Formats: sequence, C-alpha cells, structure tokens
Amino acid sequence: MIQSLDEMAENSLRMLDGETIVSIDPALLDSSFVADRIDEDDEDYRDLREAISRAGQSTPILVRPHPDVPTRYMIVFGHRRAKVAKDLGIKVRAIIKQLPDIEHVVAQGQENTARANLSFIEKALFARKLVGSGMTKDTVKSALTVDDTLLSRMLSVAETVPQVVLDAVGAAKGIGRDRWEELKKLVQVPANAARAAEFVTTSEFGGGEGDERFNLILNTLKAAKKPKNPKVTAKPRTWVPTDKSVSAAIQKKGKKVTIAFSEASGPRFAEFIAGQLDALYEAFSKSEK
Repeated sequence: MIQSLDEMAENSLRMLDGETIVSIDPALLDSSFVADRIDEDDEDYRDLREAISRAGQSTPILVRPHPDVPTRYMIVFGHRRAKVAKDLGIKVRAIIKQLPDIEHVVAQGQENTARANLSFIEKALFARKLVGSGMTKDTVKSALTVDDTLLSRMLSVAETVPQVVLDAVGAAKGIGRDRWEELKKLVQVPANAARAAEFVTTSEFGGGEGDERFNLILNTLKAAKKPKNPKVTAKPRTWVPTDKSVSAAIQKKGKKVTIAFSEASGPRFAEFIAGQLDALYEAFSKSEK
C-alpha cells in the first residue's frame, strides 16, 4: 500500500509537469541516435536484471516520439532498463516527452553521467559522437558536465587512439584519464599506432577484462620503445717509457683530447711538458708545413 501511494504521488507530480508514466512494449523502442556505452552485457547489467526481476522497475526511463517513425519511440536514457524488460518479456515503465535533439543529448548525458558511472573512454567516445553529429561543444559540455580543458582531453584521446584499439579494449572501467593520455602519447608515434593495431589481433592479446586488455597494450608499447644507443667511447691510448717511471693515457672524444699522467714521475713530467708548450707547438707547426 505504501509503495502504491508513493507511485501515485510520483505520477501526480509528473502529470503536473506534463509527464505521465506509461507502460510501453520494449519492441516499440529504438536506441538513442547517439550511443554512450561500449559494454552492454556486463556485471552491472546482470545485477540490474536480477533486481528488476525480483522487485520490479522502480525508476522509469525517458523516451521521445521517434522523429522519423510515428509509431515508435526513441530512448533518451534507460537503455539497460529497456533491455532488461525485453529480456524478461515485460513492459517497461517510461515517460514520453517531446524533445529536440539538443535537449535529448543533454538529458541523456547528464542522466548517464550521474547514474551509470560511465568510464572515461565511454564519455570521451560519447563526446566525439556528439561533436561528429553536429552538436556544439557547449552542448557537449552541458551533456557531460565537463569544462573546456577536460572536453579537449577527451576528444584528443578519442581521436588519436586507433579505433580498432578502442574497440578491443572496451569500457575499461578502472582506467582513468591519465592512463589513457599516456597511451595516447605513445600512439602518436605512427609505428606505435600500427604496432598497437596489430597487437590486438594476436593470440597474445587474448581475452580478459577491459582493464587487463588496456594494460597489455600499454605495456607492449612501452617495452617496444627502443633504448637510446649508448655512445661508444674509444679506449684510451697509453704511452709508457722503458723505465716505466711515468705513464700517459691519451683519450680522444670528438675534438677534445685529454692526456693523463700517472706513476711516480707523472706529476713532474706533466709540469715539464706544460713549460715546453711554446716550443712543442712551434715544432708541431713546422711539421704541419
């Protein structure tokens, strides 16, 4: 009885706003003209189906009259609840409301951002689809409740990472913006983008959850980065007199040559050479001529 009274109160409030909850055959529903989810049949969906099967649908979905087919409706939000109703063979509780495309995507985005816990990449792909369908960036920001900076980063990731990689990874619920931007920077190198696209088709990539698939790709690209070739330094040339009282190591590096003296007479011999530099250079110049 309490539940019935609550539903009557809810219906009365919605009727005052021109919104009435009705029961609709799921077969009459079409998906939104822009999708916001990647993985449909995940664990959350199974939990939702179990809850509706046990206690019924507590929250109505929002639909609009189909803009092209008069006898059908287009889902604004509540795709999973509609899918559950279809799976269970029951009607879905819905609010029917006339909405233009812009209000449709804003309502869809805000509802799913608040309720559905979309992953970063799902939001990024949703933003890309909205921009691609002609929506302004102001509309997209309103739909996703993000600012200019975050929207720019979302679009950058969605437009840079190869589509075949995005499809292979899926929703990746546990992978946030920073990790996706790390992958984006790697695939900006054409060779890495090709390597990632090829890797997802191999048996090594395999199955696993979205987070695992993402980490496999990221780690593979990191491992493929060629280390910088270490600079090869030539071994120093040595000079030792017959009495071995001094030792000289001549090291050449580019245009620089270093002579290091060691042994007992090394320091005194170095001082002696330093005092003979003028004469030595004069002899050198004559030899060059």
